[in-house]
Amino acid sequence: MIAPREARPTVKFVDEYCEDYRKLFPEVRSFEAFKQLHVGIVSEIKRKTLPAIAKVVGLENSQSLHHFLAESPWQAEALREQRLQLILRSLQGRKIQLIIDETGDRKKGRKTDYVSRQYIGNLGKIENGIVAVTAYGLIEGMTVMLAFEIYKPKSRLKPGDIYRSKPEIAAQMIRD
Repeated sequence: MIAPREARPTVKFVDEYCEDYRKLFPEVRSFEAFKQLHVGIVSEIKRKTLPAIAKVVGLENSQSLHHFLAESPWQAEALREQRLQLILRSLQGRKIQLIIDETGDRKKGRKTDYVSRQYIGNLGKIENGIVAVTAYGLIEGMTVMLAFEIYKPKSRLKPGDIYRSKPEIAAQMIRD
């Protein structure tokens, strides 16, 4: 039997951070895409689009990154759980303050899921956009994103979606 090849290295601190997630990816190409996305996110490019990230990490095109996000056999919930476990382990019993925030972004059109005319807090008015409820932890002056959930306006619910208000989403985050 041939041993699977090792993932290609990227930036040392990204490789070290991503190694804690290695077991979540069943194939080396998925793990490489995970690392490449992290390199792109911390890079100085202005727009963090898949084509821009592909270019900055040296890929010919963004197809492998798109495949990683759309079709790869990894589980987002397992990744979130692993990230939260790493944060808890890093806390080593230190206190954390929980901050709940509602953040919106203006969006043109209606192709992005759950975009609608709604109140966008950072704009202070009703606009076409998307809103997320986010839980942050404040740890000794450092802010860490813990969880987020997209708010789904009643008018944009898909079959199987259950409507929950922003306060209901926030309350569930606090309970979890």
